[in-house]
Amino acid sequence: MDASRTRAPRTAVFAVALLCCAAPAAGCSGPVALAGRDAPAATGAAVPTAATDLQDRYQQVIRDVLPSVVQIQASRDLGSGVVYDDKGHIVTNAHVVGAEKTFQVTTASSEEPLTATLVYSYPEQDLAVVRLDRVPDGLKPAVFGDSEKVEAGQIVLAMGSPLGLSSSVTQGIVSATGRTVSEGSEGGGTDATIANMVQTSAAINPGNSGGALVGLDGRVIGIPTLAAADPGLGSAAPGIGFAIPASLVRTVAGQIVRHGEVVDSGRAALGITARTVVDDRYRPAGVAVVSVRAGGAADRAGLRPGDVITRLGDTPLTTITSLSEALAADRPGRRTTVTYLRDGTGHTAEVTLGEQ
Repeated sequence: MDASRTRAPRTAVFAVALLCCAAPAAGCSGPVALAGRDAPAATGAAVPTAATDLQDRYQQVIRDVLPSVVQIQASRDLGSGVVYDDKGHIVTNAHVVGAEKTFQVTTASSEEPLTATLVYSYPEQDLAVVRLDRVPDGLKPAVFGDSEKVEAGQIVLAMGSPLGLSSSVTQGIVSATGRTVSEGSEGGGTDATIANMVQTSAAINPGNSGGALVGLDGRVIGIPTLAAADPGLGSAAPGIGFAIPASLVRTVAGQIVRHGEVVDSGRAALGITARTVVDDRYRPAGVAVVSVRAGGAADRAGLRPGDVITRLGDTPLTTITSLSEALAADRPGRRTTVTYLRDGTGHTAEVTLGEQ
């Protein structure tokens, strides 16, 4: 398989320094007995109880959760998915399904691939739901956890089909929470900017996208979606991956299952189309308004085409990506200020954020 063709990690763009944490390793040691003349000699070292318990926990989580993780094959690309309910709904990444409508899905209990049909794709949060045309016996939905309880240092397992190797598991820890990440549009990405992502040191490789990031309680805490890239080398940066938090997955997938689409995005918007502008040294200097949607937040605040937005609330803006990240971290209906230049003169206006 050509890994570069598999829709899995995309280049992550973020404004904060990243922390890469290695997973703890459990060593093996045991007591050494000094045998007397009549005492039997020690025949081997004992495995510490703590290491055995941790290994047993890993294996139990894998037995419990791996049957809920599937492989999704499109005509040219491959990814992973998580069984959402017993009706055959499977949640995955929008960049896994792309523009296609039908797929081959391999579950833990199916000897042959099953056919599935797209229910709805929501590229704005890089999530999608497909549904099996026939629900096999024993299909096991995953249990999703509470994103608010996820903490740095928590041991996690990433499950999916990296490079087409189905039912693969890697392990690591939660390196950080609350990351706002933009995936870009290169190589089939959705150009989404997603807030509150979980950063992990568990390996996220091509084909892992749409799979499960799981805690040791057996609950899915996120959907692996992105791997960071080293800008100097142009290749993946080991140990820096990102997963969409379980709370957002439940919100989006739940709406798709109930309504066939996303009816409440929860994403703030200004109601503009815009582009990045540069200064006389060709450095990003703000976000130029190209058009304003009638009745939208920017329109009500008095913005018009040609204005250059430089700040939203307390957040300075230099690029369209920085605006997307600021809006992704905000909520519709919140009042804030927008600072902008018009004909070279600075202005500030009150704005009530709309919904995307």
